[in-house]
Amino acid sequence: MENSDKFTLGDRLFDSRFILGSGKYSLALIQAAVQYAGAQIVTLAVRRTNTQEKENILDYIPQGVTLLPNTSGARDAQEAVRIARLARELGCGDFVKIEIMRDSKYLLPDNAETIRATEILAGEGFVVLPYMYPDLNVARDLARAGAAAVMPLAAPIGSNKGLSTRDFIQILIDEIDLPIIVDAGIGRPSQACEAMEMGCAAVMANTALATAGDLPRMASAFRKAIEAGREAYLAKPGRVLTRGASASDPLTGFLRD
Repeated sequence: MENSDKFTLGDRLFDSRFILGSGKYSLALIQAAVQYAGAQIVTLAVRRTNTQEKENILDYIPQGVTLLPNTSGARDAQEAVRIARLARELGCGDFVKIEIMRDSKYLLPDNAETIRATEILAGEGFVVLPYMYPDLNVARDLARAGAAAVMPLAAPIGSNKGLSTRDFIQILIDEIDLPIIVDAGIGRPSQACEAMEMGCAAVMANTALATAGDLPRMASAFRKAIEAGREAYLAKPGRVLTRGASASDPLTGFLRD
């Protein structure tokens, strides 16, 4: 059965709403993400595309999978723009994930520099996906700058803590007319499911899979959780009562004389 609920980025349509993040890479991780989690987008740090002696990470990524090079290591907009241009010259395409971090302890994104880089690269025809700390005003500026989506962190990178910024991500979902891709910190399939049920367009994960005891099974669990969360969102979940209770069936009520 054809999937009619496509995920759009730039001029491309995707069936899968799971994206494999960069960081803890291995052939087994990429294979599991593509085969069991259904990943059609895989990010990679440009500095890892051309290792001199042992491996080229591009050799591990199957044909047909969209590359999403990131600007990991950039400390300002100028460096991020240079890395993005280099990635395009290396044949990685026009997609780019902007990562700009001056903070080496918590790896939090520099939102101001991210906006600057987004404006420059969007003007050069890149499909720009900026990684950002969830802030409504910043997200609006990114949208005006030409971002194709915004990628708010759920929790610090690699922490597996889950949706620590849940309320702020929900604000972005409600107010920004762009795909919201939750990025960084998702550690469990249940957390990915919740993000999708909130209305996120996709989920990116890496550490949660890479550190799992059974990688293929965890990848499969993420795929099912993301699909379930998306289905629940489309089904429009019922209201939440703030007080009291409501009988689901008249027969469950109390009998009266």
